[in-house]
Amino acid sequence: MAAASVASRVESLASSGIQSIPKEYIRPKEELTSIGDVFDEAKKEEGPQLPTIDLKGMMDSEDKAVRDECRAQLINAAKEWGVMHLINHGIPDDLMESVKKAGEGFFELPIEEKEKYANDQASGKIQGYGSKLANNASGQLEWEDYFFHLVFPEDKRDLSIWPKNPTDYTEVTSEYARQLRVLATKILSVLSLGLGLEEGRLEKEVGGMEELLLQMKINYYPKCPQPELALGVEAHTDVSALTFILHNMVPGLQLFYEGKWVTAKCVPNSIIMHVGDTVEILSNGKYKSILHRGLVNKEKVRISWAVFCEPPKEKIILQPLPEVVSEKDPALFPPRTFAQHIEHKLFRKSQEGKKEEKDALVSK
Repeated sequence: MAAASVASRVESLASSGIQSIPKEYIRPKEELTSIGDVFDEAKKEEGPQLPTIDLKGMMDSEDKAVRDECRAQLINAAKEWGVMHLINHGIPDDLMESVKKAGEGFFELPIEEKEKYANDQASGKIQGYGSKLANNASGQLEWEDYFFHLVFPEDKRDLSIWPKNPTDYTEVTSEYARQLRVLATKILSVLSLGLGLEEGRLEKEVGGMEELLLQMKINYYPKCPQPELALGVEAHTDVSALTFILHNMVPGLQLFYEGKWVTAKCVPNSIIMHVGDTVEILSNGKYKSILHRGLVNKEKVRISWAVFCEPPKEKIILQPLPEVVSEKDPALFPPRTFAQHIEHKLFRKSQEGKKEEKDALVSK
Protein backbone atom coordinates (compact mmCIF):
# COMPACT_ATOMS: atom_id res chain seq x y z
CA MET A 1 0.00 0.00 0.00
CA ALA A 2 1.43 3.40 -0.93
CA ALA A 3 1.94 6.24 1.50
CA ALA A 4 -1.26 8.01 2.49
CA SER A 5 -2.55 10.51 -0.03
CA VAL A 6 -3.04 14.19 0.74
CA ALA A 7 -6.80 13.61 0.93
CA SER A 8 -6.34 11.11 3.78
CA ARG A 9 -4.47 13.51 6.08
CA VAL A 10 -6.51 14.59 9.07
CA GLU A 11 -5.29 18.17 8.62
CA SER A 12 -6.69 18.16 5.07
CA LEU A 13 -10.00 16.79 6.34
CA ALA A 14 -10.18 19.33 9.19
CA SER A 15 -9.51 22.31 6.90
CA SER A 16 -12.07 21.21 4.29
CA GLY A 17 -14.94 22.81 6.21
CA ILE A 18 -16.72 19.58 7.17
CA GLN A 19 -19.32 19.87 9.95
CA SER A 20 -19.40 16.18 10.82
CA ILE A 21 -16.54 13.69 10.93
CA PRO A 22 -16.34 10.51 8.81
CA LYS A 23 -17.62 7.38 10.55
CA GLU A 24 -14.19 5.75 10.79
CA TYR A 25 -13.17 8.48 13.28
CA ILE A 26 -16.23 7.98 15.52
CA ARG A 27 -15.40 6.03 18.67
CA PRO A 28 -17.45 2.97 19.73
CA LYS A 29 -20.67 3.72 21.61
CA GLU A 30 -19.45 2.42 24.99
CA GLU A 31 -16.43 4.74 24.79
CA LEU A 32 -18.34 7.90 23.90
CA THR A 33 -19.88 8.23 27.36
CA SER A 34 -16.44 9.03 28.82
CA ILE A 35 -15.41 11.74 26.33
CA GLY A 36 -16.08 15.25 27.68
CA ASP A 37 -15.02 18.81 26.84
CA VAL A 38 -11.27 18.91 27.42
CA PHE A 39 -11.23 22.59 28.48
CA ASP A 40 -13.89 21.93 31.14
CA GLU A 41 -12.05 18.80 32.24
CA ALA A 42 -8.73 20.61 32.57
CA LYS A 43 -10.29 23.25 34.87
CA LYS A 44 -11.51 20.70 37.43
CA GLU A 45 -9.86 21.19 40.81
CA GLU A 46 -11.55 18.33 42.66
CA GLY A 47 -10.34 14.75 42.43
CA PRO A 48 -6.85 13.38 41.87
CA GLN A 49 -4.29 15.56 40.06
CA LEU A 50 -1.25 14.45 38.12
CA PRO A 51 1.80 14.93 40.41
CA THR A 52 4.38 17.67 39.73
CA ILE A 53 7.94 16.74 40.70
CA ASP A 54 10.46 19.56 41.19
CA LEU A 55 13.87 18.12 40.27
CA LYS A 56 15.80 21.19 41.48
CA GLY A 57 16.76 19.51 44.75
CA MET A 58 17.98 16.41 42.95
CA MET A 59 19.94 18.39 40.36
CA ASP A 60 21.45 21.25 42.41
CA SER A 61 21.37 20.61 46.12
CA GLU A 62 24.52 19.89 48.15
CA ASP A 63 22.24 18.70 50.95
CA LYS A 64 21.80 14.92 50.93
CA ALA A 65 18.47 15.15 52.79
CA VAL A 66 17.08 17.49 50.08
CA ARG A 67 18.31 15.18 47.30
CA ASP A 68 16.83 12.13 49.05
CA GLU A 69 13.46 13.85 49.52
CA CYS A 70 13.28 14.78 45.83
CA ARG A 71 14.17 11.22 44.81
CA ALA A 72 11.54 9.81 47.16
CA GLN A 73 8.86 12.01 45.56
CA LEU A 74 9.83 10.87 42.07
CA ILE A 75 9.87 7.20 43.11
CA ASN A 76 6.45 7.50 44.80
CA ALA A 77 4.95 9.19 41.71
CA ALA A 78 6.35 6.41 39.49
CA LYS A 79 4.81 3.77 41.77
CA GLU A 80 1.43 5.42 42.27
CA TRP A 81 0.83 7.11 38.90
CA GLY A 82 3.59 6.15 36.49
CA VAL A 83 3.30 9.65 35.00
CA MET A 84 4.22 13.13 36.25
CA HIS A 85 5.09 16.71 35.34
CA LEU A 86 8.83 17.34 35.75
CA ILE A 87 9.90 20.93 36.50
CA ASN A 88 13.43 22.35 37.01
CA HIS A 89 14.64 19.37 34.99
CA GLY A 90 17.77 21.10 33.70
CA ILE A 91 16.74 21.50 30.04
CA PRO A 92 16.69 25.24 29.19
CA ASP A 93 13.29 26.80 28.53
CA ASP A 94 14.58 28.52 25.39
CA LEU A 95 15.76 25.19 23.92
CA MET A 96 12.33 23.63 24.52
CA GLU A 97 10.68 26.67 22.91
CA SER A 98 13.00 26.36 19.89
CA VAL A 99 12.12 22.67 19.50
CA LYS A 100 8.42 23.51 19.62
CA LYS A 101 8.79 26.40 17.20
CA ALA A 102 10.68 24.18 14.73
CA GLY A 103 8.04 21.42 14.94
CA GLU A 104 5.20 23.91 14.56
CA GLY A 105 7.05 25.41 11.59
CA PHE A 106 7.12 22.03 9.86
CA PHE A 107 3.39 21.48 10.37
CA GLU A 108 2.65 25.00 9.08
CA LEU A 109 4.12 24.00 5.69
CA PRO A 110 1.63 23.20 2.90
CA ILE A 111 0.54 19.54 3.01
CA GLU A 112 2.13 18.97 -0.41
CA GLU A 113 5.47 20.08 1.05
CA LYS A 114 5.08 17.78 4.07
CA GLU A 115 4.21 14.87 1.75
CA LYS A 116 7.83 14.89 0.53
CA TYR A 117 8.61 13.36 3.93
CA ALA A 118 5.74 10.83 3.88
CA ASN A 119 6.39 7.44 5.47
CA ASP A 120 5.09 4.14 4.10
CA GLN A 121 4.08 1.93 7.01
CA ALA A 122 3.05 -0.97 4.78
CA SER A 123 6.58 -1.33 3.41
CA GLY A 124 8.15 -0.91 6.85
CA LYS A 125 9.29 2.69 6.30
CA ILE A 126 7.89 4.05 9.56
CA GLN A 127 10.00 7.20 9.89
CA GLY A 128 8.58 10.39 8.42
CA TYR A 129 5.27 12.21 8.03
CA GLY A 130 2.18 10.04 8.49
CA SER A 131 -1.35 9.41 9.68
CA LYS A 132 -2.65 6.31 11.40
CA LEU A 133 -3.70 3.42 9.18
CA ALA A 134 -6.67 1.35 10.33
CA ASN A 135 -5.24 -1.63 12.19
CA ASN A 136 -8.37 -3.21 13.58
CA ALA A 137 -11.57 -4.77 12.34
CA SER A 138 -13.69 -1.66 12.87
CA GLY A 139 -11.31 0.45 10.77
CA GLN A 140 -11.01 2.93 13.65
CA LEU A 141 -8.86 6.00 13.01
CA GLU A 142 -7.40 8.67 15.30
CA TRP A 143 -7.74 12.43 14.77
CA GLU A 144 -4.05 13.17 14.23
CA ASP A 145 -1.18 13.44 11.78
CA TYR A 146 2.40 13.02 12.98
CA PHE A 147 6.11 13.16 12.19
CA PHE A 148 8.20 10.26 13.54
CA HIS A 149 11.97 9.86 13.56
CA LEU A 150 14.87 8.42 15.56
CA VAL A 151 16.77 11.26 17.26
CA PHE A 152 19.43 9.46 19.38
CA PRO A 153 22.04 7.88 19.33
CA GLU A 154 23.37 10.25 16.69
CA ASP A 155 25.13 7.53 14.68
CA LYS A 156 21.83 5.68 14.18
CA ARG A 157 19.88 8.68 12.81
CA ASP A 158 18.78 9.05 9.21
CA LEU A 159 19.12 12.81 8.71
CA SER A 160 17.94 12.49 5.09
CA ILE A 161 14.34 12.22 6.30
CA TRP A 162 14.56 15.09 8.83
CA PRO A 163 12.72 18.27 7.81
CA LYS A 164 14.96 20.76 5.95
CA ASN A 165 12.49 23.50 6.78
CA PRO A 166 12.55 25.21 9.27
CA THR A 167 16.31 25.48 8.75
CA ASP A 168 17.16 25.11 12.47
CA TYR A 169 15.04 21.96 12.89
CA THR A 170 17.99 19.53 12.91
CA GLU A 171 20.17 21.69 15.17
CA VAL A 172 17.62 22.32 17.93
CA THR A 173 16.07 18.84 17.83
CA SER A 174 19.52 17.22 18.03
CA GLU A 175 20.51 19.34 21.03
CA TYR A 176 17.21 18.61 22.77
CA ALA A 177 17.71 14.86 22.19
CA ARG A 178 21.24 15.04 23.66
CA GLN A 179 20.01 16.82 26.78
CA LEU A 180 17.00 14.53 27.15
CA ARG A 181 19.31 11.52 27.01
CA VAL A 182 21.22 12.92 30.01
CA LEU A 183 17.92 13.45 31.86
CA ALA A 184 16.85 9.87 31.07
CA THR A 185 20.03 8.56 32.73
CA LYS A 186 19.30 10.63 35.87
CA ILE A 187 15.69 9.39 36.05
CA LEU A 188 16.68 5.75 35.49
CA SER A 189 19.31 6.08 38.25
CA VAL A 190 16.69 7.26 40.74
CA LEU A 191 14.24 4.53 39.70
CA SER A 192 17.02 1.94 40.14
CA LEU A 193 17.68 3.17 43.68
CA GLY A 194 13.93 3.00 44.35
CA LEU A 195 14.08 -0.75 43.65
CA GLY A 196 17.07 -1.22 45.95
CA LEU A 197 19.42 -1.67 42.97
CA GLU A 198 22.70 0.06 42.13
CA GLU A 199 22.25 3.34 40.27
CA GLY A 200 23.24 2.21 36.78
CA ARG A 201 21.25 -1.02 36.74
CA LEU A 202 18.05 -0.01 34.91
CA GLU A 203 20.03 1.98 32.33
CA LYS A 204 22.14 -1.12 31.63
CA GLU A 205 19.03 -3.32 31.38
CA VAL A 206 17.45 -1.08 28.73
CA GLY A 207 20.52 -0.90 26.51
CA GLY A 208 22.83 1.77 27.93
CA MET A 209 24.15 4.77 26.03
CA GLU A 210 24.84 2.77 22.83
CA GLU A 211 21.61 0.84 22.47
CA LEU A 212 18.74 2.80 24.10
CA LEU A 213 16.92 4.48 21.19
CA LEU A 214 15.18 7.85 21.46
CA GLN A 215 12.34 8.09 18.93
CA MET A 216 10.51 11.40 18.57
CA LYS A 217 6.88 11.56 17.47
CA ILE A 218 5.43 15.02 16.90
CA ASN A 219 1.67 14.57 17.21
CA TYR A 220 -0.47 17.12 15.35
CA TYR A 221 -4.13 17.18 16.41
CA PRO A 222 -6.15 19.53 14.15
CA LYS A 223 -9.35 21.23 15.32
CA CYS A 224 -12.20 18.74 15.23
CA PRO A 225 -15.82 19.72 14.40
CA GLN A 226 -17.18 16.92 16.66
CA PRO A 227 -14.60 16.43 19.42
CA GLU A 228 -17.13 14.57 21.58
CA LEU A 229 -17.07 11.71 19.03
CA ALA A 230 -13.34 11.34 18.35
CA LEU A 231 -9.98 10.77 20.04
CA GLY A 232 -6.59 12.17 19.06
CA VAL A 233 -5.00 8.98 20.31
CA GLU A 234 -6.89 5.99 21.70
CA ALA A 235 -6.34 4.42 25.12
CA HIS A 236 -2.95 2.69 25.35
CA THR A 237 0.13 2.24 27.49
CA ASP A 238 3.58 3.14 26.13
CA VAL A 239 5.89 0.23 25.29
CA SER A 240 8.97 2.37 26.01
CA ALA A 241 11.21 2.45 29.08
CA LEU A 242 10.40 6.14 29.61
CA THR A 243 8.49 8.70 27.51
CA PHE A 244 9.10 12.47 27.73
CA ILE A 245 6.46 14.85 26.36
CA LEU A 246 6.41 18.56 25.50
CA HIS A 247 3.19 20.21 24.29
CA ASN A 248 1.92 23.56 23.06
CA MET A 249 -0.03 24.23 26.30
CA VAL A 250 -3.36 23.02 24.87
CA PRO A 251 -4.86 20.34 27.18
CA GLY A 252 -5.66 16.87 25.85
CA LEU A 253 -3.76 14.20 27.78
CA GLN A 254 -5.93 11.98 30.00
CA LEU A 255 -4.74 9.29 32.42
CA PHE A 256 -6.85 6.35 33.60
CA TYR A 257 -6.31 6.56 37.37
CA GLU A 258 -8.31 4.67 40.01
CA GLY A 259 -11.09 3.83 37.57
CA LYS A 260 -11.60 7.34 36.16
CA TRP A 261 -10.15 9.49 33.39
CA VAL A 262 -8.08 12.35 34.85
CA THR A 263 -7.14 15.27 32.58
CA ALA A 264 -3.58 16.56 32.91
CA LYS A 265 -3.33 20.30 33.49
CA CYS A 266 -0.84 22.36 31.48
CA VAL A 267 2.20 23.25 33.61
CA PRO A 268 4.50 25.87 32.01
CA ASN A 269 8.07 24.75 31.18
CA SER A 270 7.38 21.23 32.42
CA ILE A 271 8.13 17.96 30.67
CA ILE A 272 5.55 15.21 31.18
CA MET A 273 7.22 11.88 31.86
CA HIS A 274 5.60 8.45 31.54
CA VAL A 275 6.98 5.20 32.89
CA GLY A 276 6.58 2.74 30.00
CA ASP A 277 5.89 -1.00 29.86
CA THR A 278 9.64 -1.79 29.71
CA VAL A 279 10.34 -0.34 33.17
CA GLU A 280 7.07 -1.74 34.52
CA ILE A 281 8.21 -5.23 33.44
CA LEU A 282 11.76 -4.86 34.80
CA SER A 283 10.36 -3.61 38.14
CA ASN A 284 7.81 -6.46 38.24
CA GLY A 285 4.95 -3.99 38.35
CA LYS A 286 6.33 -1.83 41.16
CA TYR A 287 6.46 1.08 38.73
CA LYS A 288 3.28 1.67 36.72
CA SER A 289 2.80 2.07 32.97
CA ILE A 290 -0.48 3.98 33.02
CA LEU A 291 -3.26 3.75 30.45
CA HIS A 292 -3.69 7.12 28.72
CA ARG A 293 -5.34 8.75 25.70
CA GLY A 294 -5.64 12.14 23.97
CA LEU A 295 -8.77 14.27 23.53
CA VAL A 296 -9.26 16.80 20.72
CA ASN A 297 -11.23 20.06 20.59
CA LYS A 298 -12.98 22.50 18.23
CA GLU A 299 -11.04 25.64 19.11
CA LYS A 300 -7.31 24.98 19.13
CA VAL A 301 -4.77 22.82 17.33
CA ARG A 302 -2.89 20.69 19.86
CA ILE A 303 0.70 19.58 19.22
CA SER A 304 2.80 17.33 21.43
CA TRP A 305 6.40 16.18 21.13
CA ALA A 306 6.75 12.67 22.58
CA VAL A 307 10.20 11.10 22.86
CA PHE A 308 10.09 7.34 23.50
CA CYS A 309 13.21 5.83 25.10
CA GLU A 310 13.17 2.26 23.77
CA PRO A 311 15.44 -0.74 24.36
CA PRO A 312 16.85 -2.56 21.30
CA LYS A 313 14.23 -4.79 19.69
CA GLU A 314 16.04 -8.16 19.84
CA LYS A 315 19.21 -7.89 21.95
CA ILE A 316 17.70 -7.80 25.43
CA ILE A 317 15.26 -10.15 27.15
CA LEU A 318 12.73 -8.11 29.11
CA GLN A 319 11.63 -9.80 32.32
CA PRO A 320 11.32 -8.89 36.00
CA LEU A 321 14.77 -8.46 37.52
CA PRO A 322 15.67 -11.31 39.93
CA GLU A 323 16.11 -8.84 42.83
CA VAL A 324 12.45 -7.75 42.65
CA VAL A 325 11.02 -11.28 42.41
CA SER A 326 10.38 -13.45 45.47
CA GLU A 327 8.01 -16.13 46.72
CA LYS A 328 5.79 -13.33 47.99
CA ASP A 329 6.19 -11.35 44.71
CA PRO A 330 6.34 -13.88 41.87
CA ALA A 331 7.19 -12.69 38.36
CA LEU A 332 4.16 -11.00 36.76
CA PHE A 333 5.57 -10.96 33.22
CA PRO A 334 7.06 -13.77 31.08
CA PRO A 335 10.45 -13.23 29.38
CA ARG A 336 10.16 -11.54 25.96
CA THR A 337 12.27 -9.42 23.67
CA PHE A 338 11.04 -5.86 23.14
CA ALA A 339 9.89 -6.88 19.64
CA GLN A 340 7.93 -9.83 21.11
CA HIS A 341 6.34 -7.53 23.70
CA ILE A 342 5.11 -5.22 20.93
CA GLU A 343 3.77 -8.22 18.95
CA HIS A 344 2.05 -9.54 22.06
CA LYS A 345 0.32 -6.20 22.68
CA LEU A 346 -0.85 -5.95 19.07
CA PHE A 347 -2.10 -9.53 19.13
CA ARG A 348 -4.01 -9.05 22.39
CA LYS A 349 -5.51 -5.83 21.14
CA SER A 350 -6.75 -7.39 17.94
CA GLN A 351 -7.93 -10.63 19.56
CA GLU A 352 -9.47 -9.70 22.87
CA GLY A 353 -8.60 -6.20 24.09
CA LYS A 354 -6.99 -5.66 27.46
CA LYS A 355 -9.40 -5.81 30.37
CA GLU A 356 -8.32 -2.45 31.78
CA GLU A 357 -8.84 -0.82 28.38
CA LYS A 358 -12.37 -2.17 28.27
CA ASP A 359 -12.97 -0.93 31.82
CA ALA A 360 -11.59 2.45 30.82
CA LEU A 361 -13.79 2.76 27.76
CA VAL A 362 -17.02 2.38 29.69
CA SER A 363 -16.01 4.49 32.71
CA LYS A 364 -17.42 7.98 33.04
